[in-house]
Amino acid sequence: MSRGNNRGPQTHEVRRVRSPRRGEIPGVVEQIMGHGKLKVRCADGKIRLCRIPGKMKKRIWIREGDVVLIKPWAFQSDEKADVIWRYTRTESNYLERRGFLKL
Repeated sequence: MSRGNNRGPQTHEVRRVRSPRRGEIPGVVEQIMGHGKLKVRCADGKIRLCRIPGKMKKRIWIREGDVVLIKPWAFQSDEKADVIWRYTRTESNYLERRGFLKL
């Protein structure tokens, strides 16, 4: 008799990929600076210093090479931004195929 997990049939969750909206830019994490700050190479060719908001910092781990969605600040928009979303590897592949991610 098998002692495997009795969870029933495996189901796969279908989730929509969040596409960049107005004012949001996808990018790849280049370097982790510490204290919730990252250097991100954005799709528009600029490298921005981004911060991870507190509610995201407690729930999501971001590593180098991850694809993230950022929102540039109204002040110093070419230099600083906030991270608002982290994509999984499957979602980032989908974005590349759709043309949202040009890095």
